[in-house]
Amino acid sequence: MSNPTCALVLIGNELLSGRTEDANMNHIARRMSDIGIRFLECRVIPDDKAVIISCLKELKEKYTYVFTTGGIGPTHDDITVDCVASMFEVPIVRDAKTVEAFENHFGDRLNDGVLKMADFPKGAELVPNTHSIAPGFRMENIYCMAGVPKIMRVMLEAIIPNLQKGNQVFSKSVDVYAGESIISKDFEYVQGLFKDVELGSYPFSHEGKGATSLVMRSDNTSSLESAYNQVISFLVKLGVEYR
Repeated sequence: MSNPTCALVLIGNELLSGRTEDANMNHIARRMSDIGIRFLECRVIPDDKAVIISCLKELKEKYTYVFTTGGIGPTHDDITVDCVASMFEVPIVRDAKTVEAFENHFGDRLNDGVLKMADFPKGAELVPNTHSIAPGFRMENIYCMAGVPKIMRVMLEAIIPNLQKGNQVFSKSVDVYAGESIISKDFEYVQGLFKDVELGSYPFSHEGKGATSLVMRSDNTSSLESAYNQVISFLVKLGVEYR
């Protein structure tokens, strides 16, 4: 059985304007790799209802899971709840238990903005938020989380136990002190030998000269080790420095 798949949608004009730098994608990708879910796509989209709905409709059919971050806060431009409700053609309802939690926490400071975060599409399963109370939610295979990294992380950890796991993906890497063009032909040859190993070549600078990081990833540890040995073999043959 192939591993489950997922996509991530980062929602927010602030991301597209450059005002806010995303800190969620890398963490989600790493956690998905830990549990054998293949992270295959990430999109950054604006706070636009038509765009959000279109994007989610497309991705929910392509992947096992779709995660979103952003747009579930207290302000007028937090529209993820409204978009998902419209997409599933269900009304928005106020969750009594969330309201009660807000009342206990905020007391006299409770206002309409806070109460807005107790509104969810009818039928949604709530995602606990142990950091700041306001929940995320799930509708079918779409999980909607906060955009604030600390909050997103606790929501993600609450979600993970409910996800179908796949085979863990392992990786090995080699830093080569030579440019990609020198090793590309041999590296491509190794990729042809091991179809179940994902090979990637990533250039970087070392002491002002071109260097390349070769990364191998697979859920098959035997194939991974064999591919790694093949890479080391051709590096020795080429006479390039590596570590």
